[in-house]
Amino acid sequence: MLPVTAFHAGLLGFGFLYLSLRVVQQRHAYRLALGTQHRLVERAVRTHGNFAEYVPLALVMMALAEANGLPDWALHVLGVVLLAGRAAHAYGISREPEEMKWRSIGMGLTFTMLGAASAALIGLAAAGL
Repeated sequence: MLPVTAFHAGLLGFGFLYLSLRVVQQRHAYRLALGTQHRLVERAVRTHGNFAEYVPLALVMMALAEANGLPDWALHVLGVVLLAGRAAHAYGISREPEEMKWRSIGMGLTFTMLGAASAALIGLAAAGL
């Protein structure tokens, strides 16, 4: 069992569900079953898509780090940074007009988490060789 990763995956799962429901809401509001011909539908779709593009790899990296003995406190730091990054990015990109500051902060935090997790995994793997 990977309880720390599972906890953060659960929180991020609720975030994904929220973003999914926003896409459905926007599609319904603008009567678009397919495509993104309306700017607000496009924003909702890209917010959801960006989340879906980054979170799975980040959670796999967290799970590998947890399975290889990264301390719980470090895993929680990775999870909180990822969650904050994804929330800030979603907030920034979903605004009309877009709030680039929040989008940039969100991507910065996400990249920080991915970089830190990458370094931790390389260190853990090297220690186990």
